[in-house]
Amino acid sequence: MQQMLGPTRFAYTDITAITSHFRDKLGQGGYGSVYKGVLLPGDVHLAVKMLSTSNCNGDDFISEVSTIGRIHHINVVRLVGFCAEDMRRALVYEYMPHGSLDKYIFSSERSFSWDKLNEIALGIARGINYLHRGCDMQILHFDIKPHNILLDINFVPKVADFGLAKLYPRDKSFVPVSASRGTIGYIAPEMYCRGFGAISSKSDVYSFGMLLLEMAGGRRNFHQNAASSQAYYPSWVYSQLAKHETGETSSASISHMHELERKLCIIGLRCIQLNPQDRPTMNEVIEMLESGADVLQMPSTRPFFCGEDDTDDHIAVEGSCHSSSVLTAISEEDE
Repeated sequence: MQQMLGPTRFAYTDITAITSHFRDKLGQGGYGSVYKGVLLPGDVHLAVKMLSTSNCNGDDFISEVSTIGRIHHINVVRLVGFCAEDMRRALVYEYMPHGSLDKYIFSSERSFSWDKLNEIALGIARGINYLHRGCDMQILHFDIKPHNILLDINFVPKVADFGLAKLYPRDKSFVPVSASRGTIGYIAPEMYCRGFGAISSKSDVYSFGMLLLEMAGGRRNFHQNAASSQAYYPSWVYSQLAKHETGETSSASISHMHELERKLCIIGLRCIQLNPQDRPTMNEVIEMLESGADVLQMPSTRPFFCGEDDTDDHIAVEGSCHSSSVLTAISEEDE
């Protein structure tokens, strides 16, 4: 019955009671602060996100939230309820006890086996594909990254923070950069320069590709303190895999790469192609993740934004967009 009716509307007094007056803070993001809560009776554990922006139209907020609240998929975090009282806005989600994926994949010790990592990647892909194709309306996430993938008690991945950009006013001066463009390092080229193509579901595919590469490599896609040739991981792993496929000498780490690690890397590289049309759909990504590594082929072109040593790979397009300068500008704007 609850699923048919959609999310519950809570009064602000309910929110303060659920969170014990905002006692246990779980985190802080571009949209606001998240607090752990308990709903009685039943001791149902919840995560309550207090939105830092409260000037949006109340009716629009409720309409958007009602739509998002009717979305149910095992790999998408469920919106349990919301609060829209005066200028105070809150979103109430199911609580994910194991937190976000980033603390596991960037850990100094490997947290998951390769089989488990592939299973998690498949779950994430299914969640994103559901947002793209399984709902009454297409929902584009625009901020796929490890921090926005939450893990339940059984380490089942769930896509979080989907559709939240829609909860903000359309006035560009008001929407935060994180809401309109995503996060530095995961943003598809077309999100910051229209010369690369149209913004679409393929923009989420790009971000997912970066996520896959980080899961495979156990490191962030750009490492400032690494050697210049290895600073941008997608470029480095592409070069090593390409050399390995042609029989050229490659590093020992590539020679001894697990087949699932290689598979995740190849799929990730195919997802981050510069031209959106060259990227697979999320449905095709699922098929690749379900297949064996031996049937996958390397993309013919290397990753965009390949660092200072790969200046010949920078492509001039409409507006003379240069990846590093654009990313720097966005980063400064985000700060």
